[in-house]
Amino acid sequence: MKKTLAIILSLVLCIGLLAACGEEPSEETTPASEPAETAPAEETTPAEEPEQVSGNVTLNGSTSMESVILALIEGFAEVQPDVSPNYTGSGSGAGIEGVLAGTCDLGLASRALSDDEKAQGAVENIIALDGVAVVINPENTVTDLTTEQIAQIFTGEITNWSEVGGADGEIAVFGREAGSGTRGAFEEILGIEDACAYTNEYSSTGDVIGNVASNPNAIGYASLSAVDESVVAVAVNGVVPTEATVADGTFAIQRPFVVVTVEGTELSPAAQAFLDYAMSADVADIITAAGAVPASLAA
Repeated sequence: MKKTLAIILSLVLCIGLLAACGEEPSEETTPASEPAETAPAEETTPAEEPEQVSGNVTLNGSTSMESVILALIEGFAEVQPDVSPNYTGSGSGAGIEGVLAGTCDLGLASRALSDDEKAQGAVENIIALDGVAVVINPENTVTDLTTEQIAQIFTGEITNWSEVGGADGEIAVFGREAGSGTRGAFEEILGIEDACAYTNEYSSTGDVIGNVASNPNAIGYASLSAVDESVVAVAVNGVVPTEATVADGTFAIQRPFVVVTVEGTELSPAAQAFLDYAMSADVADIITAAGAVPASLAA
C-alpha cells in the first residue's frame, strides 16, 4: 500500500513539473519608454562673408555704362569697403584697348567684342543687356519707326520728317563718335556700318541726349539706361523700348554691357572681387534700378 501511494505521488509530481514547463513565461512589464530627446534646432548657417581685400581698381571705357557702373561701385563699397574702384568714361574702344595694353584693370564695352579683339586675348564678361533707344525731341509727333526707316534716316535716304508721318522739317541726324560702343552696336544691328550721314557726332551719350533735347528736328540714339524726360524714345517696329522688352528680346535694337578682361592675365584680388560682384546674382536689383537688364534675367 505504501508502495502504491509513493508511485501515485511520484506521478502527480511529474505531471506538475511537466505542466510548469509548458506554461508560457509571464509577460515582463515593459518600462514606459523614455520620451525621445528633442533634436536640437537646426542652426541657420549665415551667408558666407566674402574675403576682405583692399586696393584700387581702374575701370575704363563705355560712357553708356556709366549709370550701371556707378551703381555697382556704390553697392560694392558695402561689401568691400577697403577697395577703391575708379571709373573713367572714355568710350568702349578706348576701354578695350586699355585693358589689352594693361593701362586699366577692367575694360568696359557697350557692345559685343569683335573676333579680332578676342584674337588679341580680350575676354567678354557680360553683366547686363541694354536697349539702344532711338530718341527724338518731345515736340516731334512721330511715335513709331521701323528699323528700315531708321536705317534710311541715318544713311540719308530719308531727310524730312514728313516722309515718316511727321511735320515738315529737315532731319538733323546726331550720333556718337567712331569707336563708341553705342554707335558700333547701333550701326551693326541695322546693317549700316560706315554708311551713316551724321549732322553731328558727339563724344558721350549725354551730349547726344542734350543736343536732341534742344533741337525739334533732331534724332539720335542712346543707351536706354541714360534716357531721361528731356527726350522721347520712339517705338521700333511697334515695340516700345523698356527693360521688359529688352529682357524678352522683342525690342530689336539691343546690345550687351561687357566687362573686358584679358585671357591668361591674373587680376589683382581687388579687381577680381569687383568682377565677381558685378557678375553675381546679388546685383540684379542694382542693375535693374540703373535702367539695364541683368544678364541672368534675359530670355
